[in-house]
Amino acid sequence: MTNSELIGLLKKRFEENMNRHKGLEWAEVQARLEESGEKLWSLSEMERTGGEPDVVAQDEVTGEYIFYDCSPETPSGRRNICYDGKGQEERNKKGIFPKGNAVEMAAAMGIELLTEELYRELQRLGEFDLKTSSWLKTPSDIRKFGGAIFADRRYDHVFVYHNSAPSFYSSRAFRGCLRV
Repeated sequence: MTNSELIGLLKKRFEENMNRHKGLEWAEVQARLEESGEKLWSLSEMERTGGEPDVVAQDEVTGEYIFYDCSPETPSGRRNICYDGKGQEERNKKGIFPKGNAVEMAAAMGIELLTEELYRELQRLGEFDLKTSSWLKTPSDIRKFGGAIFADRRYDHVFVYHNSAPSFYSSRAFRGCLRV
């Protein structure tokens, strides 16, 4: 997908989901995108892997526009992955081979995993992960014990759970955040 095609797609998504970015003007977002080649690549990767990125806010201090993965379900091109490289290595030693891990995939894409706080912000913009779940950036005091956290939305509530970092499921991926 070319940069102009991507910008056109992002504009269409912006216009179709005005509730996600009240008070923001597309022309200003587009101007920032057009001067951010590396960030466009990251947005393209978010799109390619099924994230459906959209603008959700503007940082009042830095002026950066904030994009989240806004696909209805966790991005399909990032599923069947462990939380991080250490977890993936544990699975590989057992002869079980996940497709990767959330921490390294996000870094390779140039995006950040959503934290629990950011995930809850996303859920205020709509209903996401009604059938799937998403790994979240896990605090080090949880990770040091071998765990990782993930979240979803069920029964009209957002739930945050724990699992072992080597776990992986066909219905779990991760959602990312990008500042442009």
